[in-house]
Amino acid sequence: MKILITNDDGVTSKGIKALNDAVKDLGETMVVAPARQQSGVGHAITLMKPLRAMPTKIDDDTEAYAVTGTPTDCVILGSKNLMKGEPDLILSGINVGENLARSITTSGTLGATFEAAYFGIPAIAVSIQVNHEDIKFKDGVESVDYSFAEKIVRKLVKKIIDHGMPEGVNILNLNIPANPVSDEIVQVKLANKMYDTDVEKRIDPYGHPYYWIVGGLIMEEDGDTDVHTLRVQNKSTLTALSTDMTTDVDLSKWLE
Repeated sequence: MKILITNDDGVTSKGIKALNDAVKDLGETMVVAPARQQSGVGHAITLMKPLRAMPTKIDDDTEAYAVTGTPTDCVILGSKNLMKGEPDLILSGINVGENLARSITTSGTLGATFEAAYFGIPAIAVSIQVNHEDIKFKDGVESVDYSFAEKIVRKLVKKIIDHGMPEGVNILNLNIPANPVSDEIVQVKLANKMYDTDVEKRIDPYGHPYYWIVGGLIMEEDGDTDVHTLRVQNKSTLTALSTDMTTDVDLSKWLE
């Protein structure tokens, strides 16, 4: 099995090394990731300027490519050029911070998996819940503990190797709690929202306005959603996704 590994936190993130460590003995892996932080870019693709894929090494001398583009760009370059033949599986992560609810479309981590699915390649997005105030940085690298996440990822990837993806499913979205109560993985649906989005207007020292997009956490979701299961029950969540966004409704009165 050939496995392409990417992320949106950048090639220097500890999370991508952890993801590679979790599966590197299960197949032939290749790391192709953005050269810089690309969180929040969703499914963006670079069309108006050239891309560069620079050979590099991460941490333990694991070979990788640093791409001057988005996670989607990394999937395209890795699948169509850098690997010898298309990968059998694409993994995106391990993202620093959970990707929950229907707002996952803004996530670069998920954007990579959407592109993989359009190529017909099974994909798993992996994210870990963190308390951002507890993250410590040394030389610009976060000190998140990925050991439990590696265990969960490995368990899931072995299932995919043995059984393939579920019928009709393009993407699996895996979220791992910061304080897990067990190694159970619970199938859940996407919550409606995770944040109550708002905008703060501020004034800079020169009297000019500027804006921050902000939002508080929403917790009043049902017990079978990803938000509730991860944040309240402290269990790993798995949501099956499809790229078919067609809604089965009758539009006849709009077409008359």
